[in-house]
Amino acid sequence: MQHDEVIWQVIRHKHCSYMAKIETGIFCRNPYNVTGICNRSSCPLANSRYATIRDHDGVFYLYMKTIERAHMPKNLWERVKLPRNYEKALETIDKHLLYWPKLLQHKIKQRLTKMTQMRIRMRKLALKTMEKMMTRPRRDIKREARREEKAVKAALLDKAIETELLERLKKGIYPDDIYNFPELEWNKVLDEKKPLAEGVEEENEEPEIEYVEGYEELEEDEDMEDFSGGPSKGSGFYDDEHDSADEEGDDVEEQVVIHKRGKRDSRKPDDHGKPKKKKRVVVEVEQEDGDRRRTLKTAS
Repeated sequence: MQHDEVIWQVIRHKHCSYMAKIETGIFCRNPYNVTGICNRSSCPLANSRYATIRDHDGVFYLYMKTIERAHMPKNLWERVKLPRNYEKALETIDKHLLYWPKLLQHKIKQRLTKMTQMRIRMRKLALKTMEKMMTRPRRDIKREARREEKAVKAALLDKAIETELLERLKKGIYPDDIYNFPELEWNKVLDEKKPLAEGVEEENEEPEIEYVEGYEELEEDEDMEDFSGGPSKGSGFYDDEHDSADEEGDDVEEQVVIHKRGKRDSRKPDDHGKPKKKKRVVVEVEQEDGDRRRTLKTAS
């Protein structure tokens, strides 16, 4: 037989695993405690008729315990899901706790209000970007600072040594042997020296002598003279021809035949000692005017 007063005296004055005593008061760690304070009216263990509200992944549930189910631990608590609307949740609490003590109803409604406000505040904070504060041991901070100082000093020293060696290499202080320089820096210096060396070699080189043929242009000029060896436009033949054509009319047809007898030859004496005659081009012009036909010949 369960007796609430005996249970409370044992818990309060002897031992309770959920009790937490601090400077500001005595609190209770039991998840079913409606207020979180360790007292007679709020203790879930010392009250056979008890109710509270719990949160499961953002959903609120109303938990109720009665003395009729005290002998069945697995069915000790009855759970009812509360709607997300605050007013409807209050109506559900009033419906299920109609004949319960008024003080317990008031505490449950206060807990619902606080949990609803907390859920709204959590939703607002989730939408904001906040900095996450993390603690670091002081020993690690000092050790990293010392390592950083040593690394900076070593880097400056290596950079100074590298710069000095490259300057000496550019000035030609060292012989042609390759020392233990970094490969990237060594190739960079060689690339800078290469254009200078090529320019000096080009200045010291002697001009190259070339031989070309010199009679091709003369032969081409002679060939062009042979092809253009006909009567010139300024000669009297063309003037007479155009005058006669204008007099006789536009119906006169002209046919010009050019007989090429060969290229011009250099004058060489024949077997009898006489120079050969110069080859000429004969132009024949035929004109037709009705029944009359005239043939003109000229030589140049």
